[in-house]
Amino acid sequence: MAKAEKSIVENRKARHDYFIEDVMEAGIVLTGTEVKSLRLGRVNLRDSFARFIDGELYLFNCHVAPYEFGNRWNHDPYRNRKLLLHKKQIRELGQMVKQKGLTLVPLRLYFDTHGRVKLALAIARGKKEFDKRDSIASRDAQRQIERTMKQRFK
Repeated sequence: MAKAEKSIVENRKARHDYFIEDVMEAGIVLTGTEVKSLRLGRVNLRDSFARFIDGELYLFNCHVAPYEFGNRWNHDPYRNRKLLLHKKQIRELGQMVKQKGLTLVPLRLYFDTHGRVKLALAIARGKKEFDKRDSIASRDAQRQIERTMKQRFK
């Protein structure tokens, strides 16, 4: 029987601040104490982003809290972490980001079925302030419709 994915953390602010165009799965290079800290759920993706350096993709500004029993082998909480994708995928992402003005935002960090840490990376376009207000208004309207339908069919 196969195990299901175990979610570690989700970046809920990303869906509020960006229009999500596409999502892809990427591996991430971590140290041992980082993985132990992730298993405890001590990570924050809120202000993190991905950027290209010398043809490789890195995750910036992701805070992984130091493992409390890690002593001298502990990691730097804000270090840049390399993301693992196929070379073709990296090339395509690089072209999209340069040409269309898109950005790469992490949506979610999780353990896959084999126990490896994976990152759901979104290709996103930034929202303006009025877009955010529109999405909040439509979400509230949808919620109100669901409430009235629920009351009607009771």
